[in-house]
This record gives sequence, structure tokens and C-alpha cells, in this order.
Amino acid sequence: MNYEVIILEPAKRFIDGLEVKLKAKTFRTIELLGEFGPFLSEPHSKKVAGYKGLYELRVIHGNNICRLFYFHDKGKVYVISSGFIKKESRLKKSEIDLAVRLFNNYKGSHNEKK
Repeated sequence: MNYEVIILEPAKRFIDGLEVKLKAKTFRTIELLGEFGPFLSEPHSKKVAGYKGLYELRVIHGNNICRLFYFHDKGKVYVISSGFIKKESRLKKSEIDLAVRLFNNYKGSHNEKK
């Protein structure tokens, strides 16, 4: 891997609960993020409009659509914060708000350590 990918606990719990084939495809997409970092594009990755620094990993298996929110930390580090099963055409604001909160908590706790 060219880039380090950190998976926060809420995202780990979400991934653990996925159906086996969707989970495998999700881990493959995470590997792609680790391999390509900022060069990973659609259909695997997309910027979340209106939210600076927030992106989504996009995973589709059959009728199941899963999204994982992630952001860039420093250097070659990407952090996956949370995920959800997408049932509507638009991203849920509550899911985005959770990802932003996790993003801010992560940034705050990592800035304090320095």
C-alpha cells in the first residue's frame, strides 16, 4: 500500500455487520484507497459536495449500496470514519453530520497530542 488507511471504531462496527460478499467488496475498495489515495476516483470515491475534506467510498454489490465516509489526515494517511447502507438517492444529512463530528473529534484529538 502506498497510503495508510485508518478505520475508526464506528466504521469497523459497520463493516463487521455487512453481509459477507458486500464486506469483501468493501475491503477491496478500502485497499484501492490505500493503493491510489488522492487519485482514486469514481465510481469508487467521490467528494461529498458542500463539506470540505469529506469524501465517500462507494461500494455496490447487487442491490446493496454501501457508503463509507473518509478524510485525509496528514501526509499519506486517510481515515475512514463511518458508514451506512444507502437506501435513497441522496446522502442522509444525519450520516454526513456523524461523519463530520467524527472528523472533528479525530482532528482535535490528534492535534492535542502534538
